[in-house]
Amino acid sequence: MNQNFFQTPIDYLKGVGPNRAGLLRKELGIHTYQDLMHLFPSRYLDRTKYYKISQLQRTNAEVQVIGKITHIKTVQQKSGKRLVATFIDESGKMELVWFRGQKWIQENLKLNKAYVIFGKTNWFNGLFSMPHPEMELLEVHEKNIRSAMQAVYPSTEMLNSKGISNRVLNTLMQTLFLESKNKVTETLSKSMLEELQLISKSEALFNIHFPQNQSLLSSAQYRLKFEELFYIQLQLLRKNLLHKSKIKGYSFTKVGGYFNTFFKEHLPFNLTSAQKKVIKEIRHDLGSNAQMNRLLQGDVGSGKTIVALMSILIALDNGFQACLMAPTEILSVQHYNGLSLLCNELNISISLLTGSTKTSSRKKIHENLENGNLQVLIGTHALLEDKVKFKNLGLAIIDEQHRFGVAQRSKLWHKNELPPNVLVMTATPIPRTLAMSVYGDLDISVIDELPPGRKAIKTVHRFDSNRLNVFKFIRDEVSKGRQVYIVYPLIQESEVLDYKDLMDGYESISRDFPLPNYQISIVHGKMKPADKEFEMNRFIKGETNIMVATTVIEVGVDVPNASVMIVESAERFGLSQLHQLRGRVGRGAEQSYCILMTSHKLSADAKTRLETMVKTSDGFEIAEVDLRLRGPGDLMGTQQSGVLNLRIADIIKDHEILKIARSYARQVLTSDPSLSSIENQAIKSTFIQLVKYKNIWNYIS
Repeated sequence: MNQNFFQTPIDYLKGVGPNRAGLLRKELGIHTYQDLMHLFPSRYLDRTKYYKISQLQRTNAEVQVIGKITHIKTVQQKSGKRLVATFIDESGKMELVWFRGQKWIQENLKLNKAYVIFGKTNWFNGLFSMPHPEMELLEVHEKNIRSAMQAVYPSTEMLNSKGISNRVLNTLMQTLFLESKNKVTETLSKSMLEELQLISKSEALFNIHFPQNQSLLSSAQYRLKFEELFYIQLQLLRKNLLHKSKIKGYSFTKVGGYFNTFFKEHLPFNLTSAQKKVIKEIRHDLGSNAQMNRLLQGDVGSGKTIVALMSILIALDNGFQACLMAPTEILSVQHYNGLSLLCNELNISISLLTGSTKTSSRKKIHENLENGNLQVLIGTHALLEDKVKFKNLGLAIIDEQHRFGVAQRSKLWHKNELPPNVLVMTATPIPRTLAMSVYGDLDISVIDELPPGRKAIKTVHRFDSNRLNVFKFIRDEVSKGRQVYIVYPLIQESEVLDYKDLMDGYESISRDFPLPNYQISIVHGKMKPADKEFEMNRFIKGETNIMVATTVIEVGVDVPNASVMIVESAERFGLSQLHQLRGRVGRGAEQSYCILMTSHKLSADAKTRLETMVKTSDGFEIAEVDLRLRGPGDLMGTQQSGVLNLRIADIIKDHEILKIARSYARQVLTSDPSLSSIENQAIKSTFIQLVKYKNIWNYIS
């Protein structure tokens, strides 16, 4: 594109002016000609058909009629007044009605001139009427750039109230196209256009705004979606390549005593082939000179902890320290307990640092970290405090990273001269399409098989009316020595939501499972950390049989003896939450069960979620369904929803185009990393412009 022309402020376009420009900037983010050109229609109206008044039906559909105004009057009504015009054609008459902007309309309407009107009709008192019609003189209508399908643009109440209607946007778009004739340049390489049979950029832009037919509209949409996704992938993959070539990390050249001794003598079980593959990928990263930046995805219970430990041992073998940061105290305590047990045999110094670590212990930890006596530190956000200084931090592992902000993570990077190697772990399976867009600049490893000996958890959906049978099942499991979780969505009763809250549930469970035969723990977010810890520990030690809790146990409680997870009001939970909760059981060798309790009143989405849970335990399949139901913004949470501000593509519906775009971006960068070949000139100049004018950052946070 002729960038200088397209970067012209929108104020200069004929028909805009300072007031309209201010509104377009504020309401639609349109600052320049280019922004307007990329305001893509949200839908299209068929404007090929013209109706006679006698052909109109009482359907409230949008119609187009040619006729004349013969008479205008103002009619008083309870509040204010309305303007009414009589509109006729050779077959009959109807009324046009305005409730706002009457003075301007009255001054500008021409009697007995041919108009084309467009809008929805109402039937009242034996006559059709059209409120606030779009109107155009027939002679103007016939001269305009017209297409069979008329674009309908995104709008806001404010724009409509200030008279910037869809017709005004259409007119501005026509003006822009007439002014920009021959100024749109190609942005993709010739070979790409030929291989993918894409139409040119200028044809695509014209046919997205003024489609001449359905087939050209489809070609325009495909071309623009591909281009948008291609440049995002090019940016992410390039960032990854640059990261590897520019950001030097600590190179761990040897695999020594710690790793080998653990592997040969202390490994508690055989590694799965998925774990072996991931460890190999990590070893390769750590052995290079570039900083490792890898995302490790693995379902609940897939054995990420062992992979994390073996990565830590490589760092230790090379004389470096390592840290593991988790989002909650419960989870960090659990990591600490699990790793301490495994490190015990190897004589490794390991400490835990959380918000509740006593001051005296803190001091000691700070000293030992700085002098290098402490090799591994595990903890929560407390690791980010300025007082926490490492002698030589070589590896930072972050668990459930979506719970940490970007600024928090960068604090870890600055604890050293060189940034540490980074391994990010998540038990929240991220659908491939989303991973390609959100984490496209990270290398991704997946553990996609469970350790041998794990039995699949049996999941069932039961209605409240089956409660007595469910309680009998709990008694049977407890009599076998097993433990049970019962999870509720709310703590205090909500006036609006008719769900069993935790306290109510706790009381009824206590009645049905009385002392001394049954011991019950209760855990929720409003308890003091020490009380929560106390109750958790009673359950972990087996002193209580039943744990009544809210979702605080969603992440990180590991009790191999717990074999039943009951989720009350399961329709209130999202899919990924249900999947995480189910992952709390099935950690021992016994058969485990997940029972989803609901009322009979279920929305269509809730039914889909419950059916998905019963049908599959594959976290990636569940994540794909979740993505379809919730959309990318919700799935990633607020920190990353800005990642996907796409103008025309939709990563869920267009995931096939996304895959093609990513493979082409990779191909281009593999064969020509600096984009210096003649073939890639269009791509290079477009990319430079996108970065220069920050347009690419609309898409990537």
